[in-house]
Amino acid sequence: MPKMKSHRGSAKRFSRTASGKIKRHKAMKSHMLSCKTTKRKRHLREADVVSKADQPRIERLLPYL
Repeated sequence: MPKMKSHRGSAKRFSRTASGKIKRHKAMKSHMLSCKTTKRKRHLREADVVSKADQPRIERLLPYL
């Protein structure tokens, strides 16, 4: 059976942590930044972990992540 292909768009957006969780970047950081507080923009810079409900769906897209 041939190897499965990773979803290339997802492969560029997600990575795995040492404990096996899937890491993602937060949204809402690309435009209209003048109305957002500095604290809010600073917290958007930090990476976040994918929710437990979405993890199986992303693992299907990325079989070798």
